[in-house]
Amino acid sequence: MNRYPVWKYIIIAVALLVAILYTLPNFFGEAPAVQVSSGKSIVKLDASTSVRVEQILKDAGVKADAVTFDGNSVKARFSDTDTQLKARDAVQKALIPDPADPAYIVALNLLSRSPAWLTALHASPMYLGLDLRGGVHFMLQVDMQAALTKKAESLAGDLRLSLREKNIRHSGINRSAQTIEIRFRDTQTLTATKNLIQDQFPDLQTTDAPDGAEFRMVAVIKPEAARRIQDQALKQNMVTLHNRINELGVAEPVIQQQGLDRIVVQLPGVQDTAKAKDILGRTATLEMRLVDESSEGRAAETNTGPVPFGSERYLERDGRPVIVKKQVVITGESLTDAQPGFDSQNQAPKVDLTVDAKGGRIMRDISRENLKKRMAIVLFEKGRGEVLTAPVIQGELGNRFQISGSMSVTEANDLALLLRAGSLAAPMEIIEERTIGPTLGAENISKGFHSVAWGFTVIVIFMALYYMLFGLFSGIALAVNLLLLVAILSMLQATLTLPGMAAMALALGMAIDSNVLINERVREELRSGASPQAAINAGYERAWATILDSNITTLIAGLALLAFGSGPVRGFAVVHCIGILTSMFSAVFFSRGLVNFWYGRQKKLKSVSIGTVWRGAETAEPASPESKPRISAK
Repeated sequence: MNRYPVWKYIIIAVALLVAILYTLPNFFGEAPAVQVSSGKSIVKLDASTSVRVEQILKDAGVKADAVTFDGNSVKARFSDTDTQLKARDAVQKALIPDPADPAYIVALNLLSRSPAWLTALHASPMYLGLDLRGGVHFMLQVDMQAALTKKAESLAGDLRLSLREKNIRHSGINRSAQTIEIRFRDTQTLTATKNLIQDQFPDLQTTDAPDGAEFRMVAVIKPEAARRIQDQALKQNMVTLHNRINELGVAEPVIQQQGLDRIVVQLPGVQDTAKAKDILGRTATLEMRLVDESSEGRAAETNTGPVPFGSERYLERDGRPVIVKKQVVITGESLTDAQPGFDSQNQAPKVDLTVDAKGGRIMRDISRENLKKRMAIVLFEKGRGEVLTAPVIQGELGNRFQISGSMSVTEANDLALLLRAGSLAAPMEIIEERTIGPTLGAENISKGFHSVAWGFTVIVIFMALYYMLFGLFSGIALAVNLLLLVAILSMLQATLTLPGMAAMALALGMAIDSNVLINERVREELRSGASPQAAINAGYERAWATILDSNITTLIAGLALLAFGSGPVRGFAVVHCIGILTSMFSAVFFSRGLVNFWYGRQKKLKSVSIGTVWRGAETAEPASPESKPRISAK
């Protein structure tokens, strides 16, 4: 009746072992560290970089506890924050001689002190939020003038395409900053163009005047449209940052607008600060331009002549120059998807791109008109352009094509992430970076953890005094519930905030409430005259329905908070929902396993240690047969 089969005890043992393993990293703490990552796609990190960092620290007289290379970055761990700051200054001075063109990213970080065997099992501590541990704070400046210039460039391209489709001939379209200039030979085409702009380009206002034998029209963005474009640029950049941070896996980030042109980003419990800084700071935009195939362009490529007017000089990854035309065919705004992959012919890493209908139409027209000519794919990062590849157009292109070249798998993944997350409407620059401390202070954090510990201790003592051995079993089950909750949060790499700690305390209360229901049910069965073994079995069986109903209704409320809440409310809901599930396992399945292990082996059990079982007057003696009601048939 009260015996578990072996497989149930195996489940309990495996759950306890996994919970202990994944909870352990939270007890080792974190050490201050300096992390070095690549600042450019052409800069590679290897084991020699780790040796170089060690030598830099040795020359500076800074002692590191450990210097490791994990394949993507070099991490140096130190005993205290003062040594960490000295090490960062020394490494930055040695590796970044030109701050305007950094080849490496040197950032502060915190590394777990967990032993290597736990790390090999992918056991990591859970993150702590800004209100408990702090995190990284960035302030980014959005270049609003660049947003207007970018919009003017897009409008100029669209206007050129519309004039071509309407067969309206002009003498040339030029753009200077945010001004678009169009020249005409007669008033008829001038009037037709004004009507076209009024119908299809409401964001532009025009002025025209005779210019010698021709007519000149100047189009600029309207003031109200400029304000709207700037506001949209800020919002689009915030959405892009959200997408990028989500792909980095950062939990509960804070992204807020500050003023008219600044964005504040706070990353709580972030582990790879160098990677976060790299992804946030990179303003990766993609442009496709035709290569200048003229004799002047070829001469400029071989450094035997100047760059022709209307063209620009960029370098490929191997350092070879490429002369491309200034006119942009399409930009990253036309991009709808970017996925990494491998080329079917040579298995080289690639990025598959998909553009929208407008971009596809442009690519078809341009590729049809420029067969056997080269088209350069230029990636702009941090204001600098780099030619990823400049292949020859072999056929008519459409909505899907690929980027391939001398890139690694990691570079292909990073490039796809940046392009897929969305293009930035305007470049951004990190103007402030700092590591912020806990907003509550170390004393309040200590009180928060101590409140959970002391609350747990008081509950266990009360249960042991009131329910005796059954109360002790309840206390052990409560400890297992806390262990499982911390282990699951660690496995999920969740961010624990102060609301999460409140949810943890609530989970403990709900878990012990389930044990109280079970113990009182057992007492009730004993008062009714049931045998101890039958009372234990009936107590667990009958209490289960009540426990399930109460937990399901509470879980529904937690899921509602998780679905519709945000920020701290969402953090509370995550811990709350997980705590309900772990409490049902520990309070019912695990605690009954303990009771069955202790009492189930005793065939002739006469009593159980569950405290005083108060018997009412009506149950003190069995009722006499005469007092029982009788039913007689007529």
